[in-house]
Amino acid sequence: MSGNLPDSKKTHTSVKDMAYVALFAALIAVCSIISIPVGTVPVTLQTFGVCLCAAMLGWKRGTLSVLIYILLGAVGAPVFAGMKGGFGVLAGPTGGYIVGFLLSALIIGIAAQRWERKALPLTVAMILGVLACYLVGTVWFMIVTKMPLGESLLLCVVPFLLPDAVKIAAAVILSNRLSKVVKL
Repeated sequence: MSGNLPDSKKTHTSVKDMAYVALFAALIAVCSIISIPVGTVPVTLQTFGVCLCAAMLGWKRGTLSVLIYILLGAVGAPVFAGMKGGFGVLAGPTGGYIVGFLLSALIIGIAAQRWERKALPLTVAMILGVLACYLVGTVWFMIVTKMPLGESLLLCVVPFLLPDAVKIAAAVILSNRLSKVVKL
């Protein structure tokens, strides 16, 4: 009879995983509420949320959290910057940066698991993850707006280098400290 019942440890783990994935998807959504308009692409804490999420949850659960966040926004929940939602936001000029968060989470999550959230590898991974997001987002922006590379970089990347460096530093410090207290 016990062969038909689910393994309680396995069920507990999957419920716990689902809760963490949902919690971090919500954290990314909350981070998007804080938005400072800077031209076409606003400065938000989404990057911080994605970096922290992937660092804490690893690549599978972190990337899943980001995917859920994106899907919530795609169906119209106001979880994107400026309390916007809908597929139009994803198809618009800044949609590539949102989609790029998936690649960021994957890169950061792999490094977090591989090097157990050690500060230097995690910092490098977050830099690479954010650069990957810039790449996807800027290419997408150029396709949608028909703007050349130089103008697109000046508009969509350069203004965000310093704020994103601060967000990366904060995410590395916080994830490193949290991981010593909270076992996810």
